[in-house]
Amino acid sequence: MEKKQQLYEGKAKKVFATDKSECFIIEYKDDATAGNGAKRGSIAGKGEINNRVSNHLMQLLEKQGVPTHYVKELSATETAVKVVKIVPLEVIVRNIAAGSLAKRLGLEEGTPLKKTVLEYCYKDDALGDPLVNEYHIAAMGWASEADLKVIAGYSFKINETLSAYLKDAGIQLIDFKLEFGKTPAGEIILADEISPDTCRFWDIKTKEKLDKDRFRRDLGGVEDAYREVLKRLLGE
Repeated sequence: MEKKQQLYEGKAKKVFATDKSECFIIEYKDDATAGNGAKRGSIAGKGEINNRVSNHLMQLLEKQGVPTHYVKELSATETAVKVVKIVPLEVIVRNIAAGSLAKRLGLEEGTPLKKTVLEYCYKDDALGDPLVNEYHIAAMGWASEADLKVIAGYSFKINETLSAYLKDAGIQLIDFKLEFGKTPAGEIILADEISPDTCRFWDIKTKEKLDKDRFRRDLGGVEDAYREVLKRLLGE
């Protein structure tokens, strides 16, 4: 597969066209941002770790009946994915109160939730990815009611699958962000990535943070935390 022109560059990845019309190539970067780009830095080896962890988890989800954009890992930092049109929503799945939810509702971080919470944000960096609900989504035409039902169903399935899998690796899945895309045939599939950048991973016993919060909050040990996730999931 031959990489062609760059189509897009985001905070953590670049997207390229290829000589195959049905595929893009994603290249993961070591760049790190927080606060919608207000804080910037670099995490050594992050691109490779996120690429490999995300691909590993995508393949796990495929086996459990969740369709994803994953096609093939091409190199340490590059992966071939299916061409999709991204639904302009971030889907946030929360099992434990942390981050913005804890702050917004005045909860102590680490408070268990009586029920898994599903939140939607409109993907727009300039607006700060504002929180929206099903009525906003319908009113703006960002996703149909049928598509949103599929997205919610997959989100809960992903949460169930990953929570059980990560528990065996001694990791508690606190919350995570998902993005979905629509194929040219109209199928909704999981896109973007699943990594320490997009998930809150805590050590089950110590509650040590093994994710991007170490960068966001200047906790130190960022690279070690990312490598620990890779080690526990892929044995490396």
